[in-house]
Amino acid sequence: MKIDAIKVYQVDLPLKEGRYTWSDGRFVEVFDSTVIELITDSGLSGFGEVCPLGPFYLPAFGEGARAGIGELSSVLLGQDPTAISIVNDLMDRALLGHPYVKSVIDMACWDLLGKTAEKSVCALMGGAFGESVALYRAISQTSPDAMTECVAAYRAEGYKKFQLKVGGDPATDIERIKQTAALFDSGETLVADANTGWRVDNAIRISNAVRECDIYIEQPCRTYEQCLAVRRKTDLPFILDESVNCLHALLRAHQDGAMDAMNLKISKVGGLTKARQLRDLCVSLDIPMTIEDSWGGDITTAAIAHLAHSTPEKLRFSATDFNSYVTVKNAFGAPVRKNGNMSASDSPGLGIQPNMDALGEPVSEYRV
Repeated sequence: MKIDAIKVYQVDLPLKEGRYTWSDGRFVEVFDSTVIELITDSGLSGFGEVCPLGPFYLPAFGEGARAGIGELSSVLLGQDPTAISIVNDLMDRALLGHPYVKSVIDMACWDLLGKTAEKSVCALMGGAFGESVALYRAISQTSPDAMTECVAAYRAEGYKKFQLKVGGDPATDIERIKQTAALFDSGETLVADANTGWRVDNAIRISNAVRECDIYIEQPCRTYEQCLAVRRKTDLPFILDESVNCLHALLRAHQDGAMDAMNLKISKVGGLTKARQLRDLCVSLDIPMTIEDSWGGDITTAAIAHLAHSTPEKLRFSATDFNSYVTVKNAFGAPVRKNGNMSASDSPGLGIQPNMDALGEPVSEYRV
């Protein structure tokens, strides 16, 4: 099997809630998603998706993804997409960094490998643990009252895990956390995610102010060293996200005792192949994980489901169903949330069929 052509699509994904806001006043209303189709000489096609959380969250942006795919096209055309390790090596040698660009290609290769083997990606990654995967709901940053109401509404839909977007004014963040935590029952999980938005002194102040709450603190500050300083001055359980973007960063954080859990985003580390490497190391080190991506639609949600469902249940902190946040379906067959849970498809590959009406005409195309 060889890659004969690469088609690149751009899809706008408007939010059902209108706006998603997190630390420092950053927000997105319409997400810029990139979908690719790897067309092979066997007649099979594989699909992948990458959708940065705007251009100001991680070093990634929509137009950059599409430009990077064009840069890599010359080394990908003519290659066997099911030789995934070789494809990843070729990409890493041809383009330094830019893991989000490689992620969408790697995802499409896994889709093709599954279709060729007539197995789901979840099965290829070791098989499904349990019947379903518990999801968390991200609560966009607004007033304490509005965020509390939002949590109550989503609890009624079956969610038991919540991630509050904080990282704003310390006094307001303290109120957001305390007011929301007062709603919770035993067995529910609350995370205060500052998305790098706090100074070290404010992060310590806030953590001390809410120490009686049953809550996790996630990525309070911009750098790893700043987060570690906060970690050493609070007894609350700690999650790292933006600071853990590769295998070496994970090993360092584990050695330093810098976290109790981590957020594993597929495109942040370069795709399903490298995400699985980090996932398997976390399993060996007994580190719980939230398994997700920066953002996306149905194709990304399907990929998250396969990686999460093939992860042992005791180490699945949570996962995300991004397709429930947006108004556009870019594929059919993706997981659908039921009572705060989702399941990976057992159909070959990612188990999705592209919605060509949503994808429209390709914005670029590369051929042998």
